[in-house]
Amino acid sequence: MSLLYEPRWKSYMAITNDPLFTPEQCQMVIDKGRSLRPEKAQVGNKKPGGGLDTKKRVTTISWIPFKEMPDMYKTIENQMLKVNSNHFGFEGMQITEQAQYTEYPKGGFYDWHIDNDLVMAQMPPVRKISMTLLLSDPKDFEGGELELIDDKKRPNLKRGHALFFASFIRHRVKPVTKGNRKSLVMWFGGSPLK
Repeated sequence: MSLLYEPRWKSYMAITNDPLFTPEQCQMVIDKGRSLRPEKAQVGNKKPGGGLDTKKRVTTISWIPFKEMPDMYKTIENQMLKVNSNHFGFEGMQITEQAQYTEYPKGGFYDWHIDNDLVMAQMPPVRKISMTLLLSDPKDFEGGELELIDDKKRPNLKRGHALFFASFIRHRVKPVTKGNRKSLVMWFGGSPLK
């Protein structure tokens, strides 16, 4: 009997060493996100347990159309492909959904969750990699820490940097206690995980 091991290089979280966007580019994304129709963020989808739930999530979102910021999408896609090659090793990765511009005002949060459906047959394409890119200067807000797996894993994101992580990893955004945390969230995927 032979044992199978994950390759040594494989990991399920990666922070960019260099910023993907300059402060000016971050502001351009903020301006675009704020110019679009805002909506109160929901949890899950339209099935039971989904919808507005202020006990699980309080944040405002808008969706950035692909055609309105093609350079932004290209930069993020190129970085995702590099991160996937160096860390995840998932097959057939592509952008599968529009970018979500997200604002967490004072008191805003998102409780523990994962980004893909446990029944992947209901979700083609399947989300495999999630990304959070911090658009705000960390000096502009307090609280709002992104935590992964448990409260001990808190990536220290700087403005313009992105965290890529496997969409099946449990994560949350703690309540913002001061200011307004702005971020860009995206998902990448394809066929179901094998």
